[in-house]
Amino acid sequence: MYTINRRQLLQGAAVAPFVLNVPFAFAAGDSRPNFTVAVAALPATLEPARELSNVGTRVTYSIFDTLIRRDFLGSPDGGGSELKPHLATAWERKSPSELIVTLRQGVRFHNGDELTADDVAYTFRDGRLRGDKAQIPGGKPYFGILSNVEAVDKYTVRFTTSVPDVLLEQRLASWCAWIVNKRAYEEMGFEAYSRAPVATGPYKVISHNQNDATVLEAFDDYFLAKPTAKRVTFRAIPELAARVAGLVSGEFDLITNVPPDQEAVVGGYPDIDVRSVVLANAHVLVFDTRDPVLADKRVRQALSAAIDRQKLVDTLWQGEAKVPASHNYPEYGQMYIEGRKLPYDPEKSKALLKEAGYTGQKIVYRTQADYYTNALEAAQILVEMWKAVGINAELQVVETSAQMRGKAVSQISNWSNSTRLPDPLGALWVAWGPTGEIQAAGVWDAASAKEFNQDGKALEAETDPAKRKALFVKMLDQWEEEVPGTILYQPSEAYAIKKSIAWRPTTFYFMDLRPDNLRFSQA
Repeated sequence: MYTINRRQLLQGAAVAPFVLNVPFAFAAGDSRPNFTVAVAALPATLEPARELSNVGTRVTYSIFDTLIRRDFLGSPDGGGSELKPHLATAWERKSPSELIVTLRQGVRFHNGDELTADDVAYTFRDGRLRGDKAQIPGGKPYFGILSNVEAVDKYTVRFTTSVPDVLLEQRLASWCAWIVNKRAYEEMGFEAYSRAPVATGPYKVISHNQNDATVLEAFDDYFLAKPTAKRVTFRAIPELAARVAGLVSGEFDLITNVPPDQEAVVGGYPDIDVRSVVLANAHVLVFDTRDPVLADKRVRQALSAAIDRQKLVDTLWQGEAKVPASHNYPEYGQMYIEGRKLPYDPEKSKALLKEAGYTGQKIVYRTQADYYTNALEAAQILVEMWKAVGINAELQVVETSAQMRGKAVSQISNWSNSTRLPDPLGALWVAWGPTGEIQAAGVWDAASAKEFNQDGKALEAETDPAKRKALFVKMLDQWEEEVPGTILYQPSEAYAIKKSIAWRPTTFYFMDLRPDNLRFSQA
């Protein structure tokens, strides 16, 4: 079993990059193997900026490419902190608000079109990811800062931001930055393109059915190298037992969402390996501030203080998950706030509830059973922790994400926040800012988020490191004071795979199937 232990890395221990010594064979013609992945769920569509979910990015990552690539393979923890050329060969800062990007020549889309600056400008156009009437509102937290993207010539693109942006290169290498084909998008339209997108990645879409399977085929004109699998199929298998049985029988080559208490069992088979990584992602709770009971922030503070996060990690994750220092991560580098900690204080919870005049009103927590690993088990423990301090908590298990939050839903729901950029703007701000999902839905009201939003806007435009960190401290203080939600832990994601296959997970849900990360042994 191979485990990437981020805790060891943060403590300075030497951990070698994952290398599986498997002879790499390119069989002639169509004799390359098929590769079947059993997942707990599949995305509704395949438009990459529309499907910024765990299940969405897992599939779309091998269909699409970004201009700049995060070097996941080059970092020992799979975190991908360094940037390297990808669809772009070079980029140059002309000013704090202007970046010139030079494209790789000869890159082909799945329909045979050559990648040009027009495709890039079209990807980031006003109306898709930015603007008041953007097709994909989820793009605004990432690229609302752009004021213009223009094709200078066939292979040169100029990006201009409305304010100085120290993170633009990171934005172009991360979530929501996958390049689309202009001609196909315009000819097919938004909905049709979302079902069968045309991109530059190593695999092209053959079919997609959210309830059954997504089938991809090797794109042999891929600019990095010929893909190593002939066909990749993602099968929707919600039940863990069925995923494991299929892996053992040989029906599947890789399965996702293996709970820590099952890793030893699954990894005990002689031909199966379990590979896990602590994610750059935190499971969080969302508290609906519109609710009459939760409108009092003291109740929300009490809910947070009653959670023994380390107990959740030790009980559910066999110690493999990590309790972060609030919405604050070492990936931030100099922006990381040392000494931060989310308190576990049941007595404080009781005092806050008494001060708020809480008299036992029911507080409902809703979760899907299988979307997040250990989601149901964590919910059951949380309800008991809340009951222990006098909260009348009730658990409801729902089938779809649409039942989680809305006009008439639970007061508490679960969610996850990824550190999409190595900066607070790529995690706390993307998720909880005014264009993020929670404020956009009204779950966190704008009045209590006013100071948080002001400081976040200032952080977007600030370039001085000390001033940026001071703004982040203020934002985090406000988020913890207002408690529209709270952090639980950074989960460990485990995959079970045939030992004969060389493949390494990343700290995101991205499933990288490019030829430098997916290799098969000789038959």
